[in-house]
Amino acid sequence: MPDLWELVRAHEAWRGRETINLQPSENVMSPQARALLASDFAHRYAMPGYVSPFGDSGDAYRGTRYTEQVEALADGLARHVFSAAHATVKPLSGHLAGLLLLRSTCRRGDLVMVVHAKHGGYDGYMPGFLPDHLGVRVTFLPFDEASWNVDADAAAEAIAAEAPRLVLLGASHLLFPYDLRRLRAACDDANAILGYDASHVLGLAAGGAFQRPTAEGADVVSASTHKSFPGPQGGLLLANRTDVFERAVRGVTWHIEDNAHWNRIAATAQVLLEMQAFGPSYARQVVANAKALGRHLEASGFPVKFAALGYTESHQIHIDPAAVHARFGVTPHGLADRLEANNLIVDAVGRIGTNEVTRMGAREAEMEALAGLIARAASGQDVRDEVAAVRSGLRLSFVFPE
Repeated sequence: MPDLWELVRAHEAWRGRETINLQPSENVMSPQARALLASDFAHRYAMPGYVSPFGDSGDAYRGTRYTEQVEALADGLARHVFSAAHATVKPLSGHLAGLLLLRSTCRRGDLVMVVHAKHGGYDGYMPGFLPDHLGVRVTFLPFDEASWNVDADAAAEAIAAEAPRLVLLGASHLLFPYDLRRLRAACDDANAILGYDASHVLGLAAGGAFQRPTAEGADVVSASTHKSFPGPQGGLLLANRTDVFERAVRGVTWHIEDNAHWNRIAATAQVLLEMQAFGPSYARQVVANAKALGRHLEASGFPVKFAALGYTESHQIHIDPAAVHARFGVTPHGLADRLEANNLIVDAVGRIGTNEVTRMGAREAEMEALAGLIARAASGQDVRDEVAAVRSGLRLSFVFPE
């Protein structure tokens, strides 16, 4: 039987010191945030608002005087960082935050308009998944593949014709900001709620480098806290509508979860403090690195999409799988395997992300070096020594160029 601690140490050494992670769905926390995950909060419960059979109310547990203050601090920081009227960090994941968004805005039989998975939309919002559990109907927002964005004018017409209860933006393959003001106006005319899943771009929203959904008209925003936002794995819900937020909060305890994991909440609060300190410069550098990586990949002969649009305005760029197969003879899975053998970590769905490597201090110069290494590794060359040389110069960064 493998030794548990040997496996953990091997993972820490490999992923923590040898590889360069370019997956847009992951990030690294500061030592301070990681320490809070291992704090005494990891052992504890809290259940504020419990009403006993005798009619008195309060927290069902004792010893929570600091637990509740930490949660209140985290919620307040989230409201401030994201310019939202309401916030809760209780959702245990971005998926559960998305479930809360749907439950707090829709009833059975309501119609929801989302971005289709074939256009990069989140699979969890497709028929057969969350909508089926909640009994809501799904239709899809018109999409312009050439600009890789929702067609705002066509979407406005569709919203008027379909009269959905909820229009839900956001995607897993998200490159360019939406025209939220145009879609906000269409939702107002149709008496629809405008939602936004910011899981991938939450860290960029914190720094104002992509778009800030709550400031641009979204009624409710769900997100995970571990992609471009460099926090622990978890979820977040923001809202500007009090009625939606109150329904969401009522739908947490004993509905989708019980213990909210206050060690995670404390770690999230720490990262929100960090975003207050350096969020704008971090977010701008993430986007600058993504654009630079796209340019240098194309110059290295590695096929990347949307060059005419500047490749991206977010933390990720998209490869061209058909062109990669023609050029290197590998599928997306084969490409991911070939790069992983060289300690370059990418996913197998056609995205390359710069959020974690930026958090580790990489700048445009490292993007040029990485582009060449990716292209050479894709062609079958062994570039592990050169990857190690780049990796040796990366350290967790708290300072980003202005």
